[in-house]
Amino acid sequence: MQFGALDNAPYAIVTDKESGHRYQRAYAHALGAVGIAEQIDKLYRPLFAALSERLKVPFSVETYTQQQAAPDFRRTWLRVLPRMDAARWYLSRRPACRTFASPGPRPGCGWAEKYAERTRVRDDGFERATVSAVCLHHGEYEVIIEPADGGYLDLATLYRNLVKELMISGAVGTLYVMVKGGDWMPGCILVDGALQAVGLTRGQLPARLFCPQVVTDTGAKLSKSLIREGRAALPGGAAPWMLDTREWPGSLAEYVERLLGLTDVLLADPRHFFRSYSAGELGRLMTAATARSVPAP
Repeated sequence: MQFGALDNAPYAIVTDKESGHRYQRAYAHALGAVGIAEQIDKLYRPLFAALSERLKVPFSVETYTQQQAAPDFRRTWLRVLPRMDAARWYLSRRPACRTFASPGPRPGCGWAEKYAERTRVRDDGFERATVSAVCLHHGEYEVIIEPADGGYLDLATLYRNLVKELMISGAVGTLYVMVKGGDWMPGCILVDGALQAVGLTRGQLPARLFCPQVVTDTGAKLSKSLIREGRAALPGGAAPWMLDTREWPGSLAEYVERLLGLTDVLLADPRHFFRSYSAGELGRLMTAATARSVPAP
Protein backbone atom coordinates (compact mmCIF):
# COMPACT_ATOMS: atom_id res chain seq x y z
CA MET A 1 0.00 0.00 0.00
CA GLN A 2 1.38 3.38 -1.02
CA PHE A 3 0.08 6.62 0.44
CA GLY A 4 0.62 9.90 -1.38
CA ALA A 5 1.42 13.00 0.69
CA LEU A 6 0.65 16.13 -1.32
CA ASP A 7 3.35 18.42 0.00
CA ASN A 8 2.72 20.72 -2.96
CA ALA A 9 -0.48 21.93 -1.27
CA PRO A 10 -0.49 25.71 -0.60
CA TYR A 11 1.26 26.76 2.60
CA ALA A 12 0.81 30.48 1.97
CA ILE A 13 -1.03 32.56 -0.65
CA VAL A 14 -0.33 36.25 -1.32
CA THR A 15 -1.26 38.84 -3.92
CA ASP A 16 1.42 40.79 -5.77
CA LYS A 17 0.47 44.44 -5.21
CA GLU A 18 2.02 45.57 -8.51
CA SER A 19 0.55 42.99 -10.91
CA GLY A 20 -2.47 41.76 -8.96
CA HIS A 21 -1.47 38.16 -9.61
CA ARG A 22 -1.92 35.58 -6.87
CA TYR A 23 1.14 33.60 -5.75
CA GLN A 24 1.40 30.51 -3.61
CA ARG A 25 4.19 28.76 -1.76
CA ALA A 26 3.86 25.02 -1.22
CA TYR A 27 4.51 23.17 2.03
CA ALA A 28 7.45 21.47 0.31
CA HIS A 29 9.22 24.78 -0.24
CA ALA A 30 8.18 26.41 3.02
CA LEU A 31 9.13 23.51 5.32
CA GLY A 32 11.79 21.71 3.26
CA ALA A 33 12.34 17.96 3.04
CA VAL A 34 13.22 17.59 6.72
CA GLY A 35 10.17 19.55 7.86
CA ILE A 36 7.84 17.53 5.61
CA ALA A 37 9.31 14.26 6.90
CA GLU A 38 8.71 15.44 10.47
CA GLN A 39 5.09 16.26 9.68
CA ILE A 40 4.52 12.82 8.13
CA ASP A 41 6.17 11.09 11.08
CA LYS A 42 4.04 13.07 13.53
CA LEU A 43 0.65 13.06 11.79
CA TYR A 44 0.47 9.90 9.69
CA ARG A 45 3.14 7.31 10.29
CA PRO A 46 1.99 6.13 13.77
CA LEU A 47 -1.49 5.30 12.46
CA PHE A 48 -0.20 3.72 9.24
CA ALA A 49 2.33 1.65 11.19
CA ALA A 50 -0.34 0.42 13.61
CA LEU A 51 -2.65 -0.56 10.74
CA SER A 52 0.22 -2.23 8.90
CA GLU A 53 1.12 -4.26 11.98
CA ARG A 54 -2.50 -5.25 12.58
CA LEU A 55 -3.22 -6.24 8.95
CA LYS A 56 0.25 -7.52 7.99
CA VAL A 57 0.24 -5.27 4.93
CA PRO A 58 3.41 -3.25 4.27
CA PHE A 59 3.09 0.43 3.37
CA SER A 60 5.15 3.31 2.06
CA VAL A 61 4.64 7.07 1.97
CA GLU A 62 5.64 9.08 -1.09
CA THR A 63 5.49 12.86 -1.20
CA TYR A 64 4.57 14.69 -4.37
CA THR A 65 8.05 16.21 -4.36
CA GLN A 66 9.52 12.70 -4.57
CA GLN A 67 7.01 11.68 -7.22
CA GLN A 68 7.65 14.64 -9.53
CA ALA A 69 11.41 14.10 -9.25
CA ALA A 70 11.14 10.50 -10.49
CA PRO A 71 12.36 10.12 -14.11
CA ASP A 72 9.30 8.01 -15.07
CA PHE A 73 6.87 10.73 -13.92
CA ARG A 74 8.77 13.52 -15.68
CA ARG A 75 9.26 11.46 -18.83
CA THR A 76 5.54 10.67 -18.96
CA TRP A 77 4.70 14.38 -18.73
CA LEU A 78 7.21 15.23 -21.44
CA ARG A 79 5.87 12.52 -23.75
CA VAL A 80 2.23 13.56 -23.34
CA LEU A 81 3.04 17.27 -23.73
CA PRO A 82 2.52 17.31 -27.55
CA ARG A 83 -0.99 15.87 -27.03
CA MET A 84 -1.93 18.05 -24.06
CA ASP A 85 -4.19 20.28 -26.16
CA ALA A 86 -6.48 17.28 -26.70
CA ALA A 87 -6.58 16.57 -22.97
CA ARG A 88 -7.21 20.13 -21.83
CA TRP A 89 -10.82 20.13 -23.09
CA TYR A 90 -11.55 17.63 -20.34
CA LEU A 91 -9.26 19.00 -17.65
CA SER A 92 -9.26 22.77 -18.00
CA ARG A 93 -10.60 25.52 -20.25
CA ARG A 94 -7.22 27.19 -20.01
CA PRO A 95 -4.31 26.19 -22.26
CA ALA A 96 -2.46 23.21 -20.83
CA CYS A 97 0.68 25.24 -20.07
CA ARG A 98 -1.23 27.43 -17.61
CA THR A 99 -1.81 24.51 -15.27
CA PHE A 100 1.92 24.36 -14.57
CA ALA A 101 3.36 26.16 -11.58
CA SER A 102 7.10 26.70 -11.57
CA PRO A 103 8.22 27.56 -8.04
CA GLY A 104 10.82 30.26 -8.48
CA PRO A 105 14.22 30.38 -10.18
CA ARG A 106 16.37 30.08 -7.05
CA PRO A 107 16.65 27.44 -4.31
CA GLY A 108 14.60 28.35 -1.25
CA CYS A 109 12.25 30.67 -3.14
CA GLY A 110 9.24 28.49 -3.94
CA TRP A 111 6.79 31.23 -4.97
CA ALA A 112 4.71 30.33 -8.05
CA GLU A 113 1.78 32.03 -9.74
CA LYS A 114 -1.26 30.24 -8.33
CA TYR A 115 -3.13 30.28 -11.62
CA ALA A 116 -0.01 30.32 -13.82
CA GLU A 117 -1.40 33.09 -16.06
CA ARG A 118 2.07 34.07 -17.31
CA THR A 119 3.58 30.58 -17.34
CA ARG A 120 4.40 29.11 -20.75
CA VAL A 121 5.70 25.67 -21.67
CA ARG A 122 7.63 25.01 -24.89
CA ASP A 123 8.06 21.43 -26.05
CA ASP A 124 11.68 21.22 -27.24
CA GLY A 125 11.40 17.56 -28.28
CA PHE A 126 13.86 14.81 -27.32
CA GLU A 127 12.34 14.60 -23.81
CA ARG A 128 12.99 18.22 -22.98
CA ALA A 129 10.79 21.24 -22.33
CA THR A 130 11.44 24.88 -21.43
CA VAL A 131 9.19 26.66 -18.96
CA SER A 132 9.07 30.45 -18.74
CA ALA A 133 7.37 32.10 -15.77
CA VAL A 134 7.37 35.19 -13.56
CA CYS A 135 8.55 34.91 -9.96
CA LEU A 136 7.09 37.04 -7.17
CA HIS A 137 10.56 38.21 -6.06
CA HIS A 138 12.90 37.49 -8.99
CA GLY A 139 10.92 38.47 -12.09
CA GLU A 140 10.98 36.58 -15.38
CA TYR A 141 12.94 33.34 -15.61
CA GLU A 142 13.19 30.05 -17.49
CA VAL A 143 13.76 26.48 -16.31
CA ILE A 144 14.48 23.31 -18.25
CA ILE A 145 12.48 20.14 -17.57
CA GLU A 146 14.17 16.82 -18.40
CA PRO A 147 13.55 13.29 -17.08
CA ALA A 148 16.48 13.30 -14.69
CA ASP A 149 16.99 17.01 -14.10
CA GLY A 150 15.47 20.48 -14.18
CA GLY A 151 12.87 22.48 -12.29
CA TYR A 152 10.14 21.43 -9.91
CA LEU A 153 7.21 20.02 -11.91
CA ASP A 154 4.17 21.26 -10.00
CA LEU A 155 1.02 20.25 -11.89
CA ALA A 156 -2.58 21.18 -11.15
CA THR A 157 -4.71 18.43 -9.63
CA LEU A 158 -6.38 16.97 -12.74
CA TYR A 159 -3.20 17.14 -14.82
CA ARG A 160 -1.26 15.51 -11.98
CA ASN A 161 -3.72 12.62 -11.97
CA LEU A 162 -3.51 12.34 -15.76
CA VAL A 163 0.27 11.93 -15.66
CA LYS A 164 0.21 9.59 -12.66
CA GLU A 165 -2.36 7.28 -14.27
CA LEU A 166 -0.64 7.36 -17.65
CA MET A 167 2.57 6.34 -15.92
CA ILE A 168 1.05 3.14 -14.51
CA SER A 169 -1.03 2.26 -17.59
CA GLY A 170 1.77 0.18 -19.05
CA ALA A 171 2.64 -1.65 -15.82
CA VAL A 172 3.14 -5.40 -16.17
CA GLY A 173 2.66 -7.84 -13.31
CA THR A 174 0.98 -5.38 -10.93
CA LEU A 175 -2.70 -4.40 -10.77
CA TYR A 176 -2.80 -0.80 -9.61
CA VAL A 177 -6.03 0.33 -7.92
CA MET A 178 -6.63 4.03 -7.34
CA VAL A 179 -8.45 4.55 -4.01
CA LYS A 180 -10.28 7.87 -3.72
CA GLY A 181 -13.11 9.48 -1.80
CA GLY A 182 -16.57 9.50 -3.35
CA ASP A 183 -16.31 13.26 -3.99
CA TRP A 184 -13.63 12.46 -6.59
CA MET A 185 -16.00 10.54 -8.87
CA PRO A 186 -16.93 13.52 -11.14
CA GLY A 187 -13.25 14.48 -11.47
CA CYS A 188 -12.30 10.95 -12.51
CA ILE A 189 -14.83 11.09 -15.36
CA LEU A 190 -12.86 14.07 -16.69
CA VAL A 191 -9.52 12.29 -16.19
CA ASP A 192 -10.85 9.23 -18.05
CA GLY A 193 -11.87 11.46 -20.97
CA ALA A 194 -8.39 13.02 -21.03
CA LEU A 195 -6.69 9.62 -20.87
CA GLN A 196 -8.64 8.49 -23.91
CA ALA A 197 -8.02 11.79 -25.69
CA VAL A 198 -4.25 11.21 -25.47
CA GLY A 199 -4.48 7.63 -26.73
CA LEU A 200 -5.58 5.11 -24.10
CA THR A 201 -8.44 2.71 -24.73
CA ARG A 202 -11.17 2.08 -22.15
CA GLY A 203 -9.55 -1.25 -21.35
CA GLN A 204 -6.37 0.56 -20.33
CA LEU A 205 -8.05 2.89 -17.83
CA PRO A 206 -7.00 2.23 -14.21
CA ALA A 207 -9.17 0.41 -11.70
CA ARG A 208 -10.63 2.73 -9.06
CA LEU A 209 -12.31 2.29 -5.71
CA PHE A 210 -14.42 5.15 -4.37
CA CYS A 211 -14.83 5.19 -0.60
CA PRO A 212 -17.92 6.55 1.20
CA GLN A 213 -18.04 10.31 1.55
CA VAL A 214 -18.49 11.97 4.94
CA VAL A 215 -21.10 14.74 4.85
CA THR A 216 -22.64 17.24 7.26
CA ASP A 217 -26.27 17.26 8.37
CA THR A 218 -27.04 19.47 5.34
CA GLY A 219 -25.66 16.90 2.90
CA ALA A 220 -22.57 18.96 2.01
CA LYS A 221 -19.14 17.36 2.13
CA LEU A 222 -17.46 17.60 5.54
CA SER A 223 -14.65 20.04 4.68
CA LYS A 224 -11.79 19.75 7.14
CA SER A 225 -9.92 22.62 5.50
CA LEU A 226 -12.85 25.04 5.83
CA ILE A 227 -13.29 24.11 9.49
CA ARG A 228 -9.58 24.54 10.24
CA GLU A 229 -9.54 27.91 8.48
CA GLY A 230 -12.50 29.07 10.57
CA ARG A 231 -14.79 29.45 7.56
CA ALA A 232 -17.14 26.70 8.72
CA ALA A 233 -18.15 25.37 12.11
CA LEU A 234 -17.76 21.79 13.26
CA PRO A 235 -21.20 20.34 12.36
CA GLY A 236 -23.49 18.66 14.82
CA GLY A 237 -22.50 15.07 15.53
CA ALA A 238 -18.90 15.62 14.43
CA ALA A 239 -15.98 15.28 16.83
CA PRO A 240 -12.45 16.76 16.87
CA TRP A 241 -10.88 13.33 16.15
CA MET A 242 -12.55 13.37 12.72
CA LEU A 243 -10.22 16.23 11.82
CA ASP A 244 -7.16 14.96 13.70
CA THR A 245 -6.97 11.29 14.70
CA ARG A 246 -4.63 12.24 17.55
CA GLU A 247 -7.69 13.71 19.27
CA TRP A 248 -9.27 10.26 19.68
CA PRO A 249 -10.13 9.99 23.40
CA GLY A 250 -8.70 6.47 23.75
CA SER A 251 -5.48 4.78 22.71
CA LEU A 252 -4.16 4.42 19.17
CA ALA A 253 -4.63 0.64 19.38
CA GLU A 254 -8.29 1.16 20.31
CA TYR A 255 -8.78 3.60 17.43
CA VAL A 256 -7.32 1.06 14.99
CA GLU A 257 -9.67 -1.67 16.27
CA ARG A 258 -12.71 0.63 16.01
CA LEU A 259 -11.66 1.71 12.51
CA LEU A 260 -11.32 -1.91 11.36
CA GLY A 261 -14.70 -2.72 12.92
CA LEU A 262 -16.22 0.16 10.95
CA THR A 263 -14.56 -1.18 7.80
CA ASP A 264 -16.09 -4.62 8.36
CA VAL A 265 -19.55 -3.04 8.51
CA LEU A 266 -19.05 -0.93 5.37
CA LEU A 267 -17.72 -3.85 3.34
CA ALA A 268 -20.37 -6.30 4.51
CA ASP A 269 -22.92 -5.13 1.95
CA PRO A 270 -22.69 -2.93 -1.17
CA ARG A 271 -25.52 -0.83 0.24
CA HIS A 272 -23.32 0.05 3.19
CA PHE A 273 -20.30 1.00 1.08
CA PHE A 274 -21.64 2.80 -1.99
CA ARG A 275 -23.23 5.71 -0.14
CA SER A 276 -22.39 8.71 2.02
CA TYR A 277 -22.44 8.97 5.82
CA SER A 278 -23.13 11.96 8.02
CA ALA A 279 -20.43 12.83 10.52
CA GLY A 280 -22.86 11.93 13.32
CA GLU A 281 -23.58 8.47 11.88
CA LEU A 282 -19.87 7.87 11.36
CA GLY A 283 -19.27 8.71 15.01
CA ARG A 284 -22.01 6.27 16.04
CA LEU A 285 -20.52 3.50 13.90
CA MET A 286 -17.12 4.03 15.49
CA THR A 287 -18.60 3.38 18.93
CA ALA A 288 -21.17 0.72 17.92
CA ALA A 289 -20.25 -0.93 14.64
CA THR A 290 -23.74 -2.00 13.53
CA ALA A 291 -25.39 -1.00 10.28
CA ARG A 292 -28.78 0.70 10.21
CA SER A 293 -29.38 0.60 6.44
CA VAL A 294 -31.71 -2.08 5.03
CA PRO A 295 -29.68 -5.14 3.93
CA ALA A 296 -29.89 -6.39 0.37
CA PRO A 297 -32.33 -9.32 -0.17
